[in-house]
Amino acid sequence: MTRSLRTPPLIPLALLALPLAVGGCVSTVGAVVTAPVRIAGSAVDMATTSQSEADEKRGRAIRKRDEKLGKLQRQYQRHLKDCDRGDRDACTKARDDYAEIQYLTPAATPRITPGTTPRITPGTTPPR
Repeated sequence: MTRSLRTPPLIPLALLALPLAVGGCVSTVGAVVTAPVRIAGSAVDMATTSQSEADEKRGRAIRKRDEKLGKLQRQYQRHLKDCDRGDRDACTKARDDYAEIQYLTPAATPRITPGTTPRITPGTTPPR
């Protein structure tokens, strides 16, 4: 029996597949090397607030304040009407509502400091 020195058919296929396997390793190494930079970049993004995010937050705060002002103004009108009818408790509530409205109103210096009360008596109307 003579044995030939032929190469098995798998070796040429392995040599052809070698660049593909090495290419996969190179991309994995590249991903591992750049990972710290990407992580640091995302941490900076999370730590800083963009202008649009700040604008959205400010808009939410303004809408919330406006909703509260609307509710207080409706309460104030209701309490003021009851005060005009002679209800002393309603006068106190109207006074408190008015003070809070003045405190929450933007661009207006509160004429009444929270904690102090204007004088409202039945039959009189405070400034509107």
